[in-house]
Amino acid sequence: MSEQPMRPATPMLRQIAEHHSPIQRFMGVSKKWKGVALLLLADSGLANLAIAYVVIDGRLDGQWYDIRDLGNVTEHLRAWMQDEGFHPAVSYLTTALLGALGILSVVGGWLLIGSWVERRVLAKFQIRQGPNRTGPFGLLQPIADAVKLMQKEVVIPRVADKFLYYAPPVIIFIPAVLGWGPVPWAGKMSFLDLNVGVLYTIAISSLGVLGVFLAGWSSNNHYSLLGAMRTVAMMVSYEIPISLALLAVVLLTGSMQLSTIVAWQANYNAWLIFLLPFGAFTFLFASTAEINRTPNDIGEAESEIVAGFYTEYSGMKAGLFMGVELGNAILVGAMMSTFFLGGYTMFGLETWIPGYLILAAKIGAVYFLFVWLRGTLPRFRLDQLMGYAWKFLIPLSVAQVLLVAIEASIFARWETAALFPLAAFGLLNLGLTIEMVRRWARALGYAPEVAQQQPVMATAIGGLKAAQKMRGG
Repeated sequence: MSEQPMRPATPMLRQIAEHHSPIQRFMGVSKKWKGVALLLLADSGLANLAIAYVVIDGRLDGQWYDIRDLGNVTEHLRAWMQDEGFHPAVSYLTTALLGALGILSVVGGWLLIGSWVERRVLAKFQIRQGPNRTGPFGLLQPIADAVKLMQKEVVIPRVADKFLYYAPPVIIFIPAVLGWGPVPWAGKMSFLDLNVGVLYTIAISSLGVLGVFLAGWSSNNHYSLLGAMRTVAMMVSYEIPISLALLAVVLLTGSMQLSTIVAWQANYNAWLIFLLPFGAFTFLFASTAEINRTPNDIGEAESEIVAGFYTEYSGMKAGLFMGVELGNAILVGAMMSTFFLGGYTMFGLETWIPGYLILAAKIGAVYFLFVWLRGTLPRFRLDQLMGYAWKFLIPLSVAQVLLVAIEASIFARWETAALFPLAAFGLLNLGLTIEMVRRWARALGYAPEVAQQQPVMATAIGGLKAAQKMRGG
C-alpha cells in the first residue's frame, strides 16, 4: 500500500502549502503569455534607451514636458500667464492650487490604499493572507471599511461640548497636510520652500497635541481624559529629542531650508544618516511616539478596553483619527528621507530618474520599517517610554549637539577636500555613539552580564510567605 502525502491539518497550513512564489507562478503561465511578457519587457528596455539618449543629449533640460521635475510645468505656466497679461495674483493662485492638489492627491491616495498595504505586509510577517476577499487581491477592502465607517451611527456624549467635540478630528488632520509644505520633491517641486523650514516642521508637528487634548477633554469621559493626558505628555516629551536631532542637522549643513539640506547632501555625496547616526535614530524613534506608532502607540492600545483619547468617537470621526496615523507615517518617512537620506537625490541618479520617484521609494522604505516594527516589537509602558526620553535620548542628544557644533566649526575652517573631514566625522560619531550609549546605559543601571533570575513555577499555595521561601528569603 503506497503512502499518500499527509494533507495539512488546518486551513491556514493548507494556504501556506498552496502558496507559490512569483517565479513559480510565472513558470506556470502558458508560453503565449510568457512571450507577451518578454515582449513588453523588451519594449520597456528600448523605451528606456530612448529616454536615456534624450537625457544625455540635453533636449529635455528646462522644457515643460521634462517629467524629471514637474516644477517645470508650473514655471512655464506662470511665465505664460505673465506674458498674456494675467494679474500676478491669478498666476500665483493657479500654481498654488496645482501644488496643493498634488499634495492632497498624495495624502488622499495613501489614505485610500495605506491600510491595505499595511495589513498585507503584516500578514506576510505573520504568515497570513491578509485582506483578499473584497475585490481582486482585496484591493477594495479599504473602500468597504470607509463605507462601513460612514454608515455607522455617530453617538455624541450627552454632556459633551459639541463644538469642541467636533473640532479635534479636523484639527488633528490639518498638520498631516500642512507638514508637506516645505518638503522638496525635486529641484523645483517644493510648495513652500521656506528659509526656516526646520522651524516650520517642528511648529506644525506640535499642533497635533491640541487636537489630542481637546478630543479627550471634550468627551467628558475620565478614561478619554486620562488617555489624552498621557498622550500629550508623551508627545511634548519627544518633541525635545526631535528638535535636538534637527538642530544637529542645521549645525552641520548651515541652513534651516529643507532644499538646502538636500542640496548639501547631494553636493558632498554624503547622507546625514552616516554622519549623524544617533541623530537619525533619535529622530526616527521619537517620531514614532509623535505619530502614535508601535512600539510607542500609547495614545490607544488594541489590548486595552478603551481606545484612549478618542474612546467616545464613532463612525467616520474615529476613522479620521485612524487615517491621520497613516498620513503621518508617510509624512515622517518624507522628513526622514529629506533630513537624513538625501531627499530626492541619489548620488546623481536623479538626473536620469525623476526625483519624486526616488523620494517616494525612500518614503516607502521608511514606512516598511514602521510596519516591520509594528509586526515585531511589543508596546512599551508609559513609564518606560517617558524614562527613555528624559533619561536617555535627551542627555545624549545634548551631547551630540555639542559635538556636532565643534565638528561644524572645524569643517568650515578645514581647507581640504571635503571627503576627508566628513569621513573622519562619520567614523568618529559612530564610535562615540556606540561608546556613549554603552556607558550611559550602564550609568542608568543596565547590566547585561548580571544573570537574570529565572522564573520558578509555584508548587504550593501560600501567598507571600511561600514566595519568600521559594526565593530563599
